[in-house]
Amino acid sequence: MQEKIITFASPVFFLLIAIEFIVARRRQRHLYRINDAINSLSLGVMSQIIGVFLKVLAVGVYTWVVQHYAIFHLSGDDWWVWVSGLLLYDFLYYWLHRMGHETNLLWAAHVVHHQSEAYNLTTALRQTSTGALFGWIFYLPLAVLGYPVHVFIIVALIDLLYQFWIHTEQIDKLGWFDRVFVSPSNHRVHHGVNDLYLDKNYGGILILWDRLFGTFIEEQDAHPVVFGTRSPLRSWNPLWANLEVYKAVAADAWSTRNWWDKCRIWLMPPGWRPADIAASEPAKSFDILRPEYNPPLSGTRMWYCLIQFAVSLQVATHFLTVAPVAHAAQLVPYAIWLVAGLWIVGGLMEQKRWHTGYIGLEAVRLVATLLMVVVSASWFQLVALPVMAQMAIATACIASLISLGLIFKTAGHGHLSR
Repeated sequence: MQEKIITFASPVFFLLIAIEFIVARRRQRHLYRINDAINSLSLGVMSQIIGVFLKVLAVGVYTWVVQHYAIFHLSGDDWWVWVSGLLLYDFLYYWLHRMGHETNLLWAAHVVHHQSEAYNLTTALRQTSTGALFGWIFYLPLAVLGYPVHVFIIVALIDLLYQFWIHTEQIDKLGWFDRVFVSPSNHRVHHGVNDLYLDKNYGGILILWDRLFGTFIEEQDAHPVVFGTRSPLRSWNPLWANLEVYKAVAADAWSTRNWWDKCRIWLMPPGWRPADIAASEPAKSFDILRPEYNPPLSGTRMWYCLIQFAVSLQVATHFLTVAPVAHAAQLVPYAIWLVAGLWIVGGLMEQKRWHTGYIGLEAVRLVATLLMVVVSASWFQLVALPVMAQMAIATACIASLISLGLIFKTAGHGHLSR
């Protein structure tokens, strides 16, 4: 159900993103950067793809607890069940979100949403692919109280969809609304790396939870919000974005000689390190005035990446549509193909030493796609392709291969070899 609603809501998301883009250009205020937007949207697409395989944790465990341990048997026909369910969900979301900033294990998943150094509606879609591994634990009180599964799914979607519009710099303060609800102003603060704003404003729909538990701060004109994280990602690689904190924490856990520290590091706040590791490898100081990560990329190369991403986005919509009725044997290679495409586009935008490797991988991906549709006459054994569809996909692959060779032919020279 969730995948379908998100899929159907996507055109609205992109319409609002387009409107925000136009407004920002007319105001010459907080302009979009295409590479950052592609990276954020790639992470959102990837989270939906991976979510297909992890939904057993988010919904399956909840269903099992409702069936075996529910204290009450609440009815979805009662309006108060929906209202109270949404309020309780938002309260539990506050604590999940707060713990996501206060423990390494949960921050490793949540950090993805904060890595962008821009703040616009594409940032709202920048979601983790690993959050479902542990996030479900926080919502079990709803199951124990007996809220039906469909109520849980829908109030979760309401809470999630509400948070889309608050990721913008184009809407200023909203008066009384800011005092009760999470608003763009309130949530901008949450994404700030300024000392003043760190670890504040965790609410999903209601900012009242932050006021109640002492984590609220108002956005201050004298202190413009600086976005990102204290350990900047500085990469367009969506896989690395999801794994960077896990790797860093795991490395410290492995290296420390203290067995207690090996365990507790996962539950300590972000930035905490075992004493022996901190002494031998001092943490780098954070420079809030650092330049934004924005490696140069020519217009034709950016257009290639943008077009390939747009194609992947459309194909991902098909993946989410067929996922509920497809077999894992069909979905796994399909998911790998999609994730590989997003990863390669990120690599092509980075312009680093191993840039030529991504060009080779992109060529392999395109050739593999061409061979699949020509030889099997199907799309990952899910859809039989008529001849016209085969020809269209084959033509797109060949055109992409030619464009890849022409546009990226100078890779490895000049500034690319640094």
